[in-house]
Amino acid sequence: MSDRLSLGLVGARGYVGAELIKLVAAHPRFELAFVSSRERDGQRLADHEAAYTGDLHYTNLGPAAVAGQGVDALVLALPNGMAAAFTAALDTAGKAPVVVDLSADFRFDDSWHYGLPELTRHHADGARRISNPGCYATAMQLAVAPMRDVLAGPVQCFGVSGYSGAGTSASDKNNPEKLRDNLMPYALVNHIHEREVTRQLGHAVEFMPHVAPHFRGITLTANLHLERAFSLDDVTQRYRDAYAGEPLVTVLDEAPWVSRIAGRHGAEVGGFTLSADGRRLVVVSTLDNLLKGAATQALQNLNLAFGLPETMGIPT
Repeated sequence: MSDRLSLGLVGARGYVGAELIKLVAAHPRFELAFVSSRERDGQRLADHEAAYTGDLHYTNLGPAAVAGQGVDALVLALPNGMAAAFTAALDTAGKAPVVVDLSADFRFDDSWHYGLPELTRHHADGARRISNPGCYATAMQLAVAPMRDVLAGPVQCFGVSGYSGAGTSASDKNNPEKLRDNLMPYALVNHIHEREVTRQLGHAVEFMPHVAPHFRGITLTANLHLERAFSLDDVTQRYRDAYAGEPLVTVLDEAPWVSRIAGRHGAEVGGFTLSADGRRLVVVSTLDNLLKGAATQALQNLNLAFGLPETMGIPT
């Protein structure tokens, strides 16, 4: 067995933290060194996460204490606006673990690697600080990227997410009673994922997010205006070429369903539909917001950072 790599997780109580714990618990190289949660401080991790069989207890570690742990890798699964204190503490302590931040805090910072492996792994070498893309942003980019060079005008994206995307803090967007028989629109202009994708693709994207009553999974429908006419065969071949050999992206002829992606680690892209003049394309992408939209993608980035096979520890 090769040497184990120690990994610390801050924000371990949330849905994404729980998924990452499952993945790391089964990983042949990474080993959990600590899991930090204010609400569960002192409780046994195994009492909450059946996939973990060790002796760790949750701790409540502040930035300086986290920096003092000396781990090989650190994952920050915190709400937006909280990561900077932890990275500053690492800098002060002179520590340089690989850091993967799951919030939006560093997605606009060029000193951090933006880790959407299928699109950015070509410049991931040596990255020590990695910003994990947003869940919606991942679905949007996978839907749009193969046509990026032939786009005309802004891309419109209509997204629907399960309510786990709203996190564990109580709100209307994760209240099952208010969501029953409902579809809840929110942040219909200038959503942070709209700005994130526009920046990454170098092309304007207009995003309209909604929350639905199901727990997990994203359906993203993208409307692309094209600068010239395409045939359906040409479009489909572009996507098949773009994602050839990608173990976590499947290209389908039919439109993917969110019910088929829940609990799975990849993304599906398909449903390619052209207007009569061949200059308007509609594409559907689906993924599990907690997995490929967060925890699975974080593990892809960790594997790449340590020179491991990208899908090590990821069921495919």
